Amino acid sequence: MERDVLVSEDAAAAAAAASSSFAETRVICRVCQKQFAQYTCPRCNSRYCSLTCYKGHSNQCTELFMRENVTEELKQIQPEDESKRQMLDILKRFHLEDEMESDGEDESMFSEELIQKVISGDRINLEDLSDDEMKRFRQALASGELSKMIQPWTPWWKNPSAKSISLSHDGSQLIREVSTDFITLSDPTAASESITSEIPEGPESPLPSLKQLTRAEPSPLLTVHLVDILYSYCFMLRLYNGDWHSDPFGASTVALSMSKVMGEDAKPETVSESLTTCIEETCSAVYRHTGGFRFAIGLVDDIVTILSLGGNALVCALCDFRRLIQAGESMLKEEKVGKTERAQSSQKLRAADRKLFFITCWAHEQPVDTWPSLAHLVEVQKASLEELDNRSGLRKVGRKDNQQSKVLIEEV
Repeated sequence: MERDVLVSEDAAAAAAAASSSFAETRVICRVCQKQFAQYTCPRCNSRYCSLTCYKGHSNQCTELFMRENVTEELKQIQPEDESKRQMLDILKRFHLEDEMESDGEDESMFSEELIQKVISGDRINLEDLSDDEMKRFRQALASGELSKMIQPWTPWWKNPSAKSISLSHDGSQLIREVSTDFITLSDPTAASESITSEIPEGPESPLPSLKQLTRAEPSPLLTVHLVDILYSYCFMLRLYNGDWHSDPFGASTVALSMSKVMGEDAKPETVSESLTTCIEETCSAVYRHTGGFRFAIGLVDDIVTILSLGGNALVCALCDFRRLIQAGESMLKEEKVGKTERAQSSQKLRAADRKLFFITCWAHEQPVDTWPSLAHLVEVQKASLEELDNRSGLRKVGRKDNQQSKVLIEEV
């Protein structure tokens, strides 16, 4: 019995010693001075307790970390053989289809008499068209050729005032536009242009912190997913000439078909993968009438511009996108679609709304140097894609030269 007591006392003493030793090894976080430090900075050996404290412990360390990440991404961003092959296939298909459709392009859609009537300002009705002209009109309408007659829209992100967008610390709008009901709209066209060229407003209410939305750490791939989302946003606005209010449901459907992240819950892992998927969709038979690869490269420039404007402009763009999705969901009730299709569309739009809200909150909390770095990555990828297109274009020119040589020989 005495031996058992002694053993028990020895065990208790050992446990107390171990506990004391463990307590002595625990260090208080050097930043907040409140929690025990669980991590050590690999550069300066400072002890910290959380990601927030890491970001605040040393600007030099965090900037170095960001620079190393960008450098590493730039090393990896060079297209691999498989990525090159995939993009070259897309460009070859696009150029080949472009050649096949080039035959007969010089043929006028309407008769000279009808064209003169239009020039003189007379009103034209569908009844004025012949059967052949009606057929060509419907083909031009379906292919998007008539969109060339519309004055191009100037994107809001190219407006000089976009460089000075101000949001409060919690993301809400500092200055809101007052009602314009008192303005005399003598020129409806000018009024429409004014509305669509305006900088979209930021959040209508303060944005919650990410800690309020989730306990998990945000995925490091959100920057890649953001590129996909911005591409689809710019594509939709360009396609609708800046005015998605004219058809919210149609515009939201187009945006979700272009964004695989929102429309199909895809999870691209690199900027190259994200852009390649979007460009492939742009060059597909459904959307190639918009301009194909060159139009897609212009959209990549739009992404770079928005990112270069900084976090506030980015938040406004995401809020504008979210308002479109919400308006599309409201308009869905008026669309003549089946019950099953309506339910599927509604579910997809609600999921996109939630995803946009989360990524807006995430973007609002990111450091200011995040966006110039991401813009640079996108620019590097754009240069790589253009190089691939030039190679494909040279092959196309060579093929045409060979065809012309054969024709000349036959004529001789």
